[in-house]
Amino acid sequence: MTARQHPRAAGFTLIEVMVALAIVAIALAAGSRAASSVVDTSQRLSDVVLGQWCADNQLTDMRLLDQLPPIGKTPFACAQLGRDFKGTLVVKTTPNPSFRRVDAVVADTDGRQLVTISTVMGH
Repeated sequence: MTARQHPRAAGFTLIEVMVALAIVAIALAAGSRAASSVVDTSQRLSDVVLGQWCADNQLTDMRLLDQLPPIGKTPFACAQLGRDFKGTLVVKTTPNPSFRRVDAVVADTDGRQLVTISTVMGH
């Protein structure tokens, strides 16, 4: 080997290391977004289930009264598993005067509607 020939040093160049770090950073950012989406979806599903319990409880209470509910809107509050919800019972007439349509609409504390459950009640 002559004095002018230098053996190439083993290892990575700075550019190669920076490209590898950029690829890892992009992959981690995408994974973080995906995990965040899963958490948001899980929270939304939990809210909907708890809201459905609130609506079911309100409709069951109305059925237990064993009388035709009055027409109109009635607000209600509900707590399930330490979470607060607000809702409205909307009672409407039907073509048959012996029956009423009842909609239980439940929203979270921010006012986002979570669930609506409808039923028909009669006497």
